[in-house]
Amino acid sequence: MSEAARKTTSRRDLSRNEEFEQISPEVGELDEDAFDELAAEDLDEALALLADLTGATDPKLRALAHRLAGRLFLDLAKRGPARPKGVGKLQTQRFRIDGGDLDVDASIEELGEARRAGRPVDPDAIRIRGWVTPGTAICLLLDRSGSMGGKPLAAAAVAAAAVASRSPDDYSVVAFSKECIVVRSQDAPKSSERVVSDILTLRGHGTTDLAGALQVAARQLSRSRAGRKVTVLLSDCRATAPGDVYAAARSLDELVIVAPEGDDAEALKLAGEIGARLALVSGPSQVADALMRVLSD
Repeated sequence: MSEAARKTTSRRDLSRNEEFEQISPEVGELDEDAFDELAAEDLDEALALLADLTGATDPKLRALAHRLAGRLFLDLAKRGPARPKGVGKLQTQRFRIDGGDLDVDASIEELGEARRAGRPVDPDAIRIRGWVTPGTAICLLLDRSGSMGGKPLAAAAVAAAAVASRSPDDYSVVAFSKECIVVRSQDAPKSSERVVSDILTLRGHGTTDLAGALQVAARQLSRSRAGRKVTVLLSDCRATAPGDVYAAARSLDELVIVAPEGDDAEALKLAGEIGARLALVSGPSQVADALMRVLSD
């Protein structure tokens, strides 16, 4: 993720947001009560500000913002139908928050090593027992070619958390502009907390190689044995690099597009041409519900 790392934002720049001083009255402080008040008034603005705080120059504020953002975005992802319909079964899975009960036998080695070394437990080495309904693989494509801060960054983090909740053991996340960065590979374990944290380091730049991103999604999904393979595209779908977007989109088993309301002309055109399902959102707070709705159609 190093090449995707955002430049840090100074306190002076952050203070251009009139709510910043209430949320962070002093260097190294993040007032969660003040944040909750802002979220109650305007959740989208609160999420946008929090996303920007994860790139603060102040390391203590940045760490506090990452901790709060990770928890909040994962909570937002629980909205809507978080599980596919069908007959499920109880099985051992990789750890995720509220995913099930701790599988002590499968986790005992890591628990013991962490205790002996006096270090935190590695969530990627912990296993839980929970209900799963197999059969759906998802690749989430995140457009980072434009501005990647505030609302766009918050929307990307919420989308990743929602996909992780919907298909926890069979999903990938790819951020794209001119080039693609695989945040989570289809066949490599990585906790949802770390995925969200990595997304919050993204910065936006470059042209939009949408055709190339769709091809990467096809390759990621080819690693899955699931019966249903869905590509979720979070983008305005405005391609600015060479490539046959429509051919790449038609090669996919299934395409779902989540686009910003009011900047959706290209997304509407693409969805109409290839028969993709489309959801329009006005802010990050709507992403989880919209995504779960179109995935369940």
